[in-house]
Parts: sequence; C-alpha cells; structure tokens
Amino acid sequence: MKKSILIIFLVLAILKSQAQDYLISFAGTGETNVVDTVKIDNLSSGATVTLNGGDTLHLIEAVGIGNPDNNNRTLQIYPNPMTEQSMLTFVTPGNGSAVICISDLSGKPVYQISSILSSGKHSFRVHGLNQGMYFVKVTGKNYNYSAKLISLCKLQSNAGIEYVSSLKNTTSSLLKSTAATIDMPYTTGDQLLYKGISGIYSTLVPDVPTSSKTITFNFVTCTDNDGNNYTIVEIGVQTWMAENLNVGVRINGIQNQTNNGIIEKYCHSDDVNNCTTYGGLYQWDEMMQYVTTQGAKGICPDGWHLPSDAEWTTLTDYLGGELVAGGKMKSTGTMQAGTGLWNTPNAGATNSSGFTGLPGGYRDIYGAFYYLGNNGLFWSSSQFDVTYTWFRDLYCYNPSVHRDYTYKADGYSARCLQD
Repeated sequence: MKKSILIIFLVLAILKSQAQDYLISFAGTGETNVVDTVKIDNLSSGATVTLNGGDTLHLIEAVGIGNPDNNNRTLQIYPNPMTEQSMLTFVTPGNGSAVICISDLSGKPVYQISSILSSGKHSFRVHGLNQGMYFVKVTGKNYNYSAKLISLCKLQSNAGIEYVSSLKNTTSSLLKSTAATIDMPYTTGDQLLYKGISGIYSTLVPDVPTSSKTITFNFVTCTDNDGNNYTIVEIGVQTWMAENLNVGVRINGIQNQTNNGIIEKYCHSDDVNNCTTYGGLYQWDEMMQYVTTQGAKGICPDGWHLPSDAEWTTLTDYLGGELVAGGKMKSTGTMQAGTGLWNTPNAGATNSSGFTGLPGGYRDIYGAFYYLGNNGLFWSSSQFDVTYTWFRDLYCYNPSVHRDYTYKADGYSARCLQD
C-alpha cells in the first residue's frame, strides 16, 4: 500500500513539474465591449470548447499518464489528472456493445458500464473518483483500449460514468450563467483559434499561448445588403472577412450575371446548399458592380472593399510568402476524415492566420462547375487587361498561394477587406 501511494505522489510531482497551465480571459472593443460567447478550436489537436464571455479558459498541459500521443489516439482522457470530472473519448469501428471498466491499482473494479454504441466517435463523462490512480479499459468487438487516469478529487462521492453524444454537447452542458473556469487540454505549441461573438458581431483571433493573458476581440460591423453578418479577422495591418461573401439572388450556372440592378450569384453545381457552406460565386463584373476601379466597394458591405492585387500580396507577404501562405490561410481538416471541407490531403493547412479559406471551386465561362473541395479561388479587384483579371488560388495538394489571371466571365469566390 505504501509503495502504491509513493508511486502516485511521484507521478503527481512529475506532472506538476512539467505542466504549463495558462488562464485566458476575454474582452471586447470596437462596436461593443460585451462578449457573449467564445468558441475555442485547438487546430492542432481537434479539441473544441465553447465558453460564456465572462468565463476563463484554463489550458491544461496535455502531458503525463493517460494522454494519447500523436500516433495513439484510440482512447483520450482529459483533463488528466482530473480534479472533478474527466472526459473519455474513443472511436468504435463498428456497431455493438462496449464495456467501460475503471479499476484501482489492485485490479478491483470501481465502476463499470455497458453501452450499445454505433460506429463512430463517442464521449463519456467520468466523475466521483476518490484521490488515486486508476486503470481505464474499454472493450468491444474487435477493439480493446486502455489508459491510466489520476484523480486529484478530494470530495468523497460515488463514482460514475455517463454517456454524452459529443464533446460539443458536453462542453455546452458545463456552461454556467455565472463566470466559470473551463478546462481544455493543451500541448505547448498548439495553434488555437478564438471566435468571439457579441450579437451580430463575430471576430476571430489566432494564438499560440505561452502565458496567461487576456484576448481582446475587436468587434466590427460587416453586414451585406441581404443582412448577412460575417466573421472578421485581423491579419497584420489588414482586417479581412473570414468567410466567403454570400450575397445576392441565385441564378443557374448556364446564365451570365447581368447589370440589372440585382446582385446575382452562382451556387456551385446549382445547389443552394453549397452557397450556405462555401459562399456564392461571382463573375468579376457583377462582383465589381460594373466599375473597373481597383479597391471598389462592389458587392461588399458598407465600410469594406474588394482587395486589389497589391493588397493580396500584402497578405501573403505577411504570412511568409506565396510558397507557405496558403497553408496558413486554409481551413483545417478534410472531408474524407469528416473534419473539414477540403479534399485529402489539404497539405500544410493550419489556418494559423484565421483567414479560414474554403474550397468553393469555380464556374467556368461556359457555365460548368469544377473543383469543389479542391480549390479556393478568390478574385482581386485589379484587371490584367480588358478580358482578364488577377486572382489567388488555394489548393488542397500544396501549402502555397498561386497568383494568376483568368477570364472575368468565370465565377470565383469573393472576400472583402475593411476600408
């Protein structure tokens, strides 16, 4: 018994010496100083948590016993050590019964449940474990996961395991009407993306935390003619829309957009759902509202304009140049993995800038649609000549940004830049 206690204290001492816990609070400025909610995505690990604006984010260093490494994510436990409760997350390869058993150091079961689970990712909440070290084992048909869990809980209560449908739902259930401190697993160097929301305003702030701090969201109005409100992000000295423009009335790809006083858009494959996901596609003249002035407002919200070729270059230069900027601009994940909108491999995608580039594909001059999921093609407001104009291309197969020119009659995505 003494030997077991000594082992626990040694492990706890190691964890305490290695851990780098940071406290992140949030504030607002600009159009409002009120922060309603904050969504935090760990772009490196895939973890997500949502807080009330007055809550504090507690980043817990994801090191030590029971935490998966990059090559073994079969059973995730966090936070570990746990103070009040922890989440168990694992993937079942098929439908069937799964048994979760928590045992003490002697091998005696402390708590066990059996659940019928469908194929996919599942999360369970563990609570009520007395202070000590435990073994967690998940057993099902054709799989067997195990890990160690340390409990620092000093409250004497009954152990329990509860099923929850997803990490997102678990996070929401933990939110309180008063200020709280919410834990999130974190490894040194992880790229985080904070999304602050206040009414119609929404702002992204990318960050790689190295200390406790306050994140301040600059809330700016970005509302188009249809009343759509867009998330924005500051990148260097520029403030960009972090979503593709989606304003106008949908017309079929076989038609050309015309100067008829109505903003018109294409939805890839003539499917309105693609406009909801990827934004609209526009011919250059329609986007510019039939002027040729660089930096024109065009179809952008008031106070915003269409970026010139030079302004695109300012962005890519700030992000390290065209060879690497694309990875920093692309949204993360892949469709094949069920974690994003890009096709595999979405090479180099980190979204470390917060630009959140989407692969909306394009509509060619003959009315056909191509490359949804493969390419994100964005107009500039700078002409190459009377027939062609400059654009930027993000591609799933490399981390670069390609600069080229194309027919004004093509249909590409549009982003706006704050004046």
